[in-house]
Amino acid sequence: MLRAAIDGTEFQFASEISILAAAKQHGIAIPALCFDPRLDPIGSCRICCVEVEGEPHPQIACRTPIRDGMRVTTHSPALEAFRRELLEWMAARVPPASFASDPDKELHGLMRAYAVEPAGKARAGIDASHPYIRVDMSQCIQCLRCVRICDDLQGEFVWHALSRGDDQTIVPDSGTTLEASSCVGCGACSDTCPTGALVDKQRRKANAATSATRTTCAYCGVGCELEAVVSDGRLVEARPVLDAPVSKGHLCVKGRYAFGYVHASDRQTRPLLRERGKWVPTSWDGALDRCAGALQRIVARYGPDSVGVLGSARATNEENYLAQKFARVVLGTNNVDCCGRVCHTPSAAALKSMLGAGAATNSFDDIERAAAIFVCGANPLENHPVVGARIRQQVLRHGTALVVADPRRTEIARAATLHLALRPGTNIPLLNAMAHVIIAENLADGDFLQRRVADFERFAASVASWSPERAAGICEVPADDIRAAARLYATRRPAMTFHGLGLTEHLQGTEGVMALINLALLTGNLGKPGTGVNPLRGQNNVQGAAHMGCDPSVLTGSVPIQENAARFGAMWGATISRSHGLHLLQMMDAALAGRLKALWVVGYDVLPTLANVQVMRRALEKLEFVIVQDLFMTKTAQAVGGVFLPAASSFEKDGTFMNGERRIQRVRKAIDPPGEARSDWEIIAALAARMGHAEQFRYASAQDIWNEIRNVWPEAAGISYARLEHGGLQWPCPDESHPGTAILHATKFGRRERAALEPIQYVPSPETTSEQFPFVLTTGRTLYQFNVGSMSRRTPNTRLRPTDTLDIAPPDACALGLENGEIARVTSAHGSAQLTVRVSAAMKAGEVFASFQDPRIWLNRLTGPVRDRVVQAPEYKVTAVAIEKAPAGRRKQGTSARPA
Repeated sequence: MLRAAIDGTEFQFASEISILAAAKQHGIAIPALCFDPRLDPIGSCRICCVEVEGEPHPQIACRTPIRDGMRVTTHSPALEAFRRELLEWMAARVPPASFASDPDKELHGLMRAYAVEPAGKARAGIDASHPYIRVDMSQCIQCLRCVRICDDLQGEFVWHALSRGDDQTIVPDSGTTLEASSCVGCGACSDTCPTGALVDKQRRKANAATSATRTTCAYCGVGCELEAVVSDGRLVEARPVLDAPVSKGHLCVKGRYAFGYVHASDRQTRPLLRERGKWVPTSWDGALDRCAGALQRIVARYGPDSVGVLGSARATNEENYLAQKFARVVLGTNNVDCCGRVCHTPSAAALKSMLGAGAATNSFDDIERAAAIFVCGANPLENHPVVGARIRQQVLRHGTALVVADPRRTEIARAATLHLALRPGTNIPLLNAMAHVIIAENLADGDFLQRRVADFERFAASVASWSPERAAGICEVPADDIRAAARLYATRRPAMTFHGLGLTEHLQGTEGVMALINLALLTGNLGKPGTGVNPLRGQNNVQGAAHMGCDPSVLTGSVPIQENAARFGAMWGATISRSHGLHLLQMMDAALAGRLKALWVVGYDVLPTLANVQVMRRALEKLEFVIVQDLFMTKTAQAVGGVFLPAASSFEKDGTFMNGERRIQRVRKAIDPPGEARSDWEIIAALAARMGHAEQFRYASAQDIWNEIRNVWPEAAGISYARLEHGGLQWPCPDESHPGTAILHATKFGRRERAALEPIQYVPSPETTSEQFPFVLTTGRTLYQFNVGSMSRRTPNTRLRPTDTLDIAPPDACALGLENGEIARVTSAHGSAQLTVRVSAAMKAGEVFASFQDPRIWLNRLTGPVRDRVVQAPEYKVTAVAIEKAPAGRRKQGTSARPA
């Protein structure tokens, strides 16, 4: 324990921290302009200098450690005069207009505190090219915070300092504008900038903030926390939360800037009924009566299993819990699912069957503990940007070995120690060959195998024939690279894996995840820090939606229905059916066959999302009644909706989300819902009451629902709202003294001592190239847009990514006579679409890539009927296509500002 006096008062400190941190710990403010807690201190501004007894000169507080017996003075007359002199020098760069319009900038606040007036002149030629960040480097004070945070936190290296001293200038890597640079729009530079040199445009336009509410991002499954800043009842800014356990003071371009959808002009704010083909506004009573009457009529005529309910990855845990409870208690059916079916249900099935829990084994914090990371079928720098940045920074700054298996040379692949550019659909040969090498070269963890793994001999026999040479002929990865990847993963321990939809959205998606688990079991990379098998979940609460029971085969907590129906029925006061319910794809099959008659879709635009969309449309059109509950008039609602129920966004309600590392985090209401929109849980409870189940759905708040969840799900019993006030908790957390579980399987796999290795035989996709369809199309997400764009396309992100593109290798583009920005027609055996061409060196010849965010393109007209062999997730990643220049001829469209 250290003892030191600051401004005459003695304090105790548990560890050696900087003087600046020590003073802040006890509420003593020392001015600092080059300091950011997310960065290593450099002390260049010197405004944080303090006097230390016995030292002849002032000491830089951000860099000087507190020492036992130290006596520090923070605000002597000499120090204050020195600081005022520095501020007057800086004030020469501050125009009065910027001083007035950006009052929250640190420099401007210090100038007010020291009565220093702005003395700069406004200049012409300010760079306003970027949709979110305004650049005026005439106001720069050379603190280098923008350069360092871009390098050290995001790892993008956009900002560069040229020359030194008074001649130093900060410029983007384009040498011209920020929009033309490699900037990914994360906003860290403008967030850290203490002057008007870099300013968020949204902040500048807003009036003075009236509130700031800590909540959780509504985009991907990373679970970044942010402060939702409100002015005059409108959300005007999203600020990163510096002590957030996942994001650690960082956000991506969507989390920080793409919140404008909540105030979009086409937001639906009143209940609607379809009358003679047209939408007609109605009251909530009218809408709920129509829903209740139709559902009761259909159940009475066709039985409970003629109705399906789809929960939402964008809704809270509480709301998904009520959605599945409604299906089982009010309707009497297990026909309930969510969008996890089409993305990571293969992950959940594989992890649960082999390891006992269908969720990530480890935490994002294990990134910094791993000696090696294997990213398989994921593009985290675009799709999970904050986690992607953490992975890349470990590689670039700390020497962590990184293996990336991806058909494209993505940004994360460029940073990799080894990139395995496999052919789409060949994950099993690659992973089996890696297992072959690990066994053949005696790289397995013998002690772990002996203590905790079963069926080794059977598994070893199954991969004995999968030599790297055999796999190389199928997956088009050199045999030596397969060996190198296996050696890196097996010998650089601890090693962890991350995987995404490039592994799961295949004919053998579930089996692909099982093959990845095999590698972890062979090498002992489970149950320890820096290890594990971790799916990167795509949407903010897709893990939570399924875990709450929006899955036909399980109840809340992901427990099987057969063994738990009676227990849940007793708690709910209902008889729970044990019949096998239909999942999403089976619902579509049943609708096409005429067996499913009604569907309630909560927060999920099913029609453009599903593969083989022409057949899915026919299935939906055969339904007698469809309820759509959403923020916007979705494609599903436009095509087949009968009732539209306007829902609140996550910024307009309370609850919890579950991120990809099993962390439960609070969602807090920051603004009121527009018009008559209601939270999803209120709508579900109201409809349950209309259908005679008011007592079973009587809740006063989201917290009431969560407390019921804690009662039915023992592994979350210790996760109270009160405990979540101070940060998220990871389940299992069985009681309120439990700290939560960061790492699963430390001693057991569920209830089992051992986990069995699973032999996986390779089954090629029936989607194969031919003379008619010579290219392989794979689909996925991009940085600036999200899923089918229902939220992100209603923001200025559309300037950064105006439309979907067909990414194609230069030799293929040349052979087809296609150039950047032209329109190509892409045709498969299932349909056709037109896309803007983007010639990209990231692509291999014979393979093309496209995203699916633009509803005008409707990419899923191309994808086909192939499904995962275990859980029937669609195979979005392999479609044989033909490509030609569109008949309209040469026509340029905007493409991403980000270079390909």
